[in-house]
Amino acid sequence: MTELGTETITDIDLASVRKRTRWVLIGSVFPAGMGMTATFAATSLAAKEITANDGLASLAATMTAIGGAIAAVPLGRYMNEHGRRAGLTRAWLIGATGAAIAFAGVLGELYILLVIGGIGVGMGQAASLAARYSAADLAPQDRKASEIGIVMWAGSIGSVLGPTVALGGTGWIAANLLGLDELAGPYLMGILVFVAAAMIVNTFLRPDPLQVAKRLGNATETKRPTLMESFRKLFTNRLATIAVFATAVGQAVMVSVMTVTPLHMDDGAHEKTVIGLVISLHVVGMYFFAPVVGWLVDRVRTELMVAAAGLILFTGAEVASRTDSEDSLGVFVGLFLVGLGWSFSMIAGSALLSSVFPVDERAPIQGAADFTMITFGATGGILGGIIAEATDYRTLSHYAAVLALSLIAVALYPAVANAKGPKKPQPASA
Repeated sequence: MTELGTETITDIDLASVRKRTRWVLIGSVFPAGMGMTATFAATSLAAKEITANDGLASLAATMTAIGGAIAAVPLGRYMNEHGRRAGLTRAWLIGATGAAIAFAGVLGELYILLVIGGIGVGMGQAASLAARYSAADLAPQDRKASEIGIVMWAGSIGSVLGPTVALGGTGWIAANLLGLDELAGPYLMGILVFVAAAMIVNTFLRPDPLQVAKRLGNATETKRPTLMESFRKLFTNRLATIAVFATAVGQAVMVSVMTVTPLHMDDGAHEKTVIGLVISLHVVGMYFFAPVVGWLVDRVRTELMVAAAGLILFTGAEVASRTDSEDSLGVFVGLFLVGLGWSFSMIAGSALLSSVFPVDERAPIQGAADFTMITFGATGGILGGIIAEATDYRTLSHYAAVLALSLIAVALYPAVANAKGPKKPQPASA
């Protein structure tokens, strides 16, 4: 029996706490995912309308990734001290504030407000990423990936609906009824759903899963690791390095291709509803099969799952690279596969990272890993816009496909090196 403040957790209670935690996370990541993808899909289009420049449009969309990178480390450290509930609540409220700032940017046709708002929305996205670790806090060792997959799948419901509803459904209708620019609708929806996510988790995520895990693991109150200590531990552990590389490269490939795809399709004169459907199908690949991917990760060697992620990402980006702007089938298929490959890399990397370090060190190191991952994604988004502006979408997607192949090399190299065995000692010279 373990004491947690005024609450008591017994072996029997723990099962109910795990179940409650899972359902609360499902209920909160659903609206948060909806707000994130809705605002992301609208940002590049709104920025292009304001600036008439593809590079600036993709830069504005990439601000969400930069916001996530800014928030990742402090959010992880804050959670380590105050728990998952407090961290998720505050980050999603910042996301709502960012959506409100971007909303004002659309109304006033002010590009700078889109940029600032995108950073705030990205900080909300950092909470959605941290929620997957919350799912693993209390999971048994052989169920961590499955629990992560279930919560990611739940987020997919809102994430898939987000772009379609915002660009061609409720968001569009609300904007027209209020006499606003149609691209203001997604941000209005983002404000509401981020606030809803914060209220759900703040009200119902009790007891806090990370605090329970610390008590069950008999974690001692020690000085929290510094920023440099977190990164040192992350990159001096072989398994942790593979884990963070998997999530970082997967994020870079996914963001670089997805950020420019709406602009590529817009150049081909596709309807905004069709563009929204492409992003929605991409998000289906990212999240819908997450429970199956999690089940596989719990049963198959992690390195093989990371290699599979690289192969799927390569195939998807290469298919997209062979599609003209006037066509859509190749983009539909390519973006779906890119999303699926991202799912493999994210779940495999996250589950591995949740297993490597003790619970009292876990959250700050997870924050450092997410910072690395999001920074790779932001870099991919910025470079993607520059490459697309200088060359074209097809060239960008091809380079992203080549980058994806590095996952196969990183994942399989240790196995190949170990298979060769130690070198035989050379005979001493006479």
